[in-house]
Amino acid sequence: MNTLFDKIWDKHVVQKIDDGPTQLYIDRLYCHEVTTPQAFDGLRERGLKCLRPQQIFCMPDHNTPTHDQDKPIEDPVSRKQVDVLARNAQEFGLTHYGMMSPDNGIIHVVGPEKGLSLPGMTIVCGDSHTSTHGAMGAVAFGIGTSEVEMVLASQCILQQKPKSMRISINGTLQQGVTAKDVALYLMSQLTTSGATGYFVEYAGDVVRSMSMEGRLTLCNLSIEMGARGGFVAPDETTFAYIRGREYAPKGEDWEKAVAYWRTLKSDADALFDRELTFDAADIEPRITYGTNPGMGIGITEPIPTLDSIGEAGKASFLKSLAYMQFEPGQRLLGQQVDYVFLGACTNGRIENFRAFASLVKGHKKADNIVAWLVPGSWAVSRQICEEGLDKVLQEAGFELRQPGCSACLAMNDDKVPAGKLCVATSNRNFEGRQGPGARTILASPLVAAAAAITGVITDPRELL
Repeated sequence: MNTLFDKIWDKHVVQKIDDGPTQLYIDRLYCHEVTTPQAFDGLRERGLKCLRPQQIFCMPDHNTPTHDQDKPIEDPVSRKQVDVLARNAQEFGLTHYGMMSPDNGIIHVVGPEKGLSLPGMTIVCGDSHTSTHGAMGAVAFGIGTSEVEMVLASQCILQQKPKSMRISINGTLQQGVTAKDVALYLMSQLTTSGATGYFVEYAGDVVRSMSMEGRLTLCNLSIEMGARGGFVAPDETTFAYIRGREYAPKGEDWEKAVAYWRTLKSDADALFDRELTFDAADIEPRITYGTNPGMGIGITEPIPTLDSIGEAGKASFLKSLAYMQFEPGQRLLGQQVDYVFLGACTNGRIENFRAFASLVKGHKKADNIVAWLVPGSWAVSRQICEEGLDKVLQEAGFELRQPGCSACLAMNDDKVPAGKLCVATSNRNFEGRQGPGARTILASPLVAAAAAITGVITDPRELL
């Protein structure tokens, strides 16, 4: 009667405190430059070393520029954070994939693609979108700086066990509907707090037919529903994706690993604290209109009217629309766009670039659009070139940038100017997320591509 979450969690319990937290063993810790400096300082102050350095991997991504990475970073704050991570990794004997390393990129893209994130693992990082790695069939979640220090020192963490939720999406997705649209739909249905306190298992026809890239996108956005994390039970799609990757088991170890991974599924009679089921037929390409990821609509739908909003939510609804410069009941099809951003740990993988390139092929970038196309890693960048997608993009008037978090958040050079409207494939559309005063519409790579060549919000199904 156990859920998959129970099976992975219980296997990693070191000890449980009565009426208190669980000491949980952690298989993999990822460190980036933003949330780790104080954690390493804490080790120094206590004269501690990392207990298991071979299980810790460091990578700058938030502060890295997406151009001229072979030159010193111009912004002094960003340069210091990137340099401090490199020094800490060296001092504590940790694997570090620095800027211009062929292994560098966004940590939530590189982990799966190198086979560092594997089924059955517990994985943490000082970043909320660590939930991405749940697509591998792992229990993965973000932690705070003090907790990073705890894992560095002990390879364990104190956690309260979350409740379990299963979300099933059944049926077949329409043409032009992607994993990003599924996630945006779920957020609009559950709101940004609807999964608070839960770990979500994604299931059903749609999830089983998703590629690994699609599952990574879906799990990445779990946190935007308030969930502690989200994951997908490993299957043949998972095993095919992992096979042959650098840190994947090899030879007899591979066969043993797959035999174990096949057991990682919820029992037929498993009891969840909450179960939800949705129909794929109800999902069309989606966009957001407000200032949180749950404020979303189907691309052909109007923004909700004021009388459809509960009394308690009217003030925040109107505040969001005022920031976005939209009106209740307005339709966004045809709305002029200024910037398009393809990338982030949400949609910076090869499948996303294939989708974008497939739609812009034979077209030209609209003159009013500034487009930032940012691969999630150098491996993705190389694959784009190997498949000739870079030529397709160049012929359509687009340029590839170097890997990094880029315009997902205003911590590097790629900031959207105040008042400008950006269609972004990233994960958050909070006020100022892409730059002070920037306005963000979250969307799939296909919706972003359609906007990039038309200059306005466009239903990608009209161009497919």
